[in-house]
Amino acid sequence: MTQFLNEKENIVIEAVDGIVAASGGKLARLNGYPHIRVVVRKDWDKSKVALVSGGGSGHEPAHAGFVGKGMLTAAVCGDVFASPSVDAVLAGILAVTGPAGCLLIVKNYTGDRLNFGLAAERARAFGLNVSMVIVDDDVALPDLPQARGVAGTLFVHKIAGALADAGQDLDTITDVAKRVIASTKSIGMSLDTCTVPGSPKEDRIPVGMAELGLGIHGESGVEQIAFNGARGAMEAVVSKLSASMSEKPHVALLNNLGGVSELEMSVLLRELIKSSVGSKITHVVGPASMMTSLDMRGFSISVFPADSDDLKALDSSTPLAAWPGLSKIAPIEIVPLPDGLTPIAPLASNHQPTRDFLTGCCELLIAAEADLNALDAKSGDGDTGSTLAGAARALIGAMDKLPLSDHTQLYRAIGQELSQTMGGSSGVLLAIFFAAAGDAASSGLPMRVSLQAGLQRMQEIGGANLGDRTMIDALSPALDALESGLNDAAKAARRGADFTATLTQAKAGRATYVSPAQLEGHVDPGAEAVARLFEHLAS
Repeated sequence: MTQFLNEKENIVIEAVDGIVAASGGKLARLNGYPHIRVVVRKDWDKSKVALVSGGGSGHEPAHAGFVGKGMLTAAVCGDVFASPSVDAVLAGILAVTGPAGCLLIVKNYTGDRLNFGLAAERARAFGLNVSMVIVDDDVALPDLPQARGVAGTLFVHKIAGALADAGQDLDTITDVAKRVIASTKSIGMSLDTCTVPGSPKEDRIPVGMAELGLGIHGESGVEQIAFNGARGAMEAVVSKLSASMSEKPHVALLNNLGGVSELEMSVLLRELIKSSVGSKITHVVGPASMMTSLDMRGFSISVFPADSDDLKALDSSTPLAAWPGLSKIAPIEIVPLPDGLTPIAPLASNHQPTRDFLTGCCELLIAAEADLNALDAKSGDGDTGSTLAGAARALIGAMDKLPLSDHTQLYRAIGQELSQTMGGSSGVLLAIFFAAAGDAASSGLPMRVSLQAGLQRMQEIGGANLGDRTMIDALSPALDALESGLNDAAKAARRGADFTATLTQAKAGRATYVSPAQLEGHVDPGAEAVARLFEHLAS
């Protein structure tokens, strides 16, 4: 897989320089490249307890992204997924530790324990007061004698950072850090492995499966399970966490392992709140990328039973953009639509032939979803099929509310339904089409003329014309030929749709941004949908 990297051996050096350069002068790095890569606060005066953490790189924004007021004093950066050296850790300790002492916050991996532990011993030999805590929050493997340290480390960073910022002494901060560690539990899930720079990608997770309990270095999880959407994924994760959660109120940290979209993370948060442990969760940190595993398509959840002092520490001010802040979970409030937007429902009526006609059209669009998405992927964003199928499903669901026996009102009702349920410009344009057709029908015009009036209004507002490579290239000739019957209309629609494959320049819609080479030979998905509808009606 191609990555935005230069030479493999310079990845961490260049990344650290980028972080420091973008800090606005608040951070610096020690002069020890290439073997010592330590990010430190420039405003640090050694009057308070210093917090030093770190480990292998590839977990960004951890750890350098959390160096700043209210959190870490220094971060020691190793190679990708590799512990920093003893000398690098010692350099970080010596650079920031004063009379108040230093707390090392270390994740429970052998390399980190050894290198940070030996550095602490050497620092003590210099007369420095150094304490160390080991984070072991992973509950994926309950029988493992040494649990891994994962994203729950962020709870320790923030709470200890708030205490240090408030001037608490080293013993107090260490004791609180140990308490937080003992109460924090985490587990992760991913749909794919991460891509380690310079190494072939390990494709051990089959399509349709998810791995539960994998580590932040891409280590194999405790098991692979069938993936059944966000709700199923959350149920599997929660089932592992729930056994270790008390009845106390908890804070949840919802962490993006690097490759999950913000949209998906918000869905996961909803599912967490609605899960079997949702009633125990009063606050949330995230969702955000905090302790990543390069580009892993996964997430982790850390839970901690926070008391009032812990909540205050987690909510305390810090200027660091990498820390997403603490939010209180509140019921979803639904407010009424403003006056004028609440739809006036038409009087429902049944007419079985019309119901069958509409249902058949909707079922055709639902069946064509994948084909139309594939076409749209050539010229747009790959969602035309899903947009039309979603609207078709909504229309089927609303069938009992429609005035099926009054075609004049039916056009308007369909337009109103599409404007509410169909996203993007397509929904607006089709709503305009049916609303205008309804207006024309109400004045006594026949069906074909009413539909042409709807098309004309849609073109006026949307700006598309014949030859612009849109659904109009199929719809306009079909409506013109409709006077001769459905067979002729279907043939005209198909000719118009096929013609769009010869057009290498779109003049409307998202295809206008696509190069001619990508458009040539591919039918416009909107025109294809129209052609299939008329062919269905003709058959």
